[in-house]
Amino acid sequence: MGLGAFWYRVLHLACDPRMGGRVTLTSTRNESSPLDVVQANQEVDNGMPLTFTPVNPKKGVIRESTDLNIIFSGASTCIQSNVWILEEYDGQLIIAGHGVVGNHGQETINNWFKIEKYEDGYKLVFCPKVCDLCRPICGNIGVVIAKNGSRRLAVSEVPFKIMFKKA
Repeated sequence: MGLGAFWYRVLHLACDPRMGGRVTLTSTRNESSPLDVVQANQEVDNGMPLTFTPVNPKKGVIRESTDLNIIFSGASTCIQSNVWILEEYDGQLIIAGHGVVGNHGQETINNWFKIEKYEDGYKLVFCPKVCDLCRPICGNIGVVIAKNGSRRLAVSEVPFKIMFKKA
């Protein structure tokens, strides 16, 4: 795998078109912000374009199992960052969109993800190695249905099988 410096859309690889669409930011909590990363409910929803920034951005190409920041390229309705971050909410480890780009270390450990080969596609994983002193909980990123019916991206035993398409 070698993703270059382009915007990409993450597509769900599923045989059943009722399994939802691409990833986007939306409010899933009782307040309007922060926004969370979700899978759109409809397959026809194009979601938002993403960029990937590796821990060493000078390399220019994203390789499998490389620590990276994932950033929505479009504007959001909240005044917040569009960088993915893992955080605890309502007893789950969910992905939200208010992280920090770069600055790898203990303070930003929850902003780093990886892309790994999975069956005939790819999956996203949280298991950063950017901090020598940190011992993060590692896990696949999957889709978890929230109480309000939204399809949140969260740490899950079942990975969200994806592919990438240039936006």
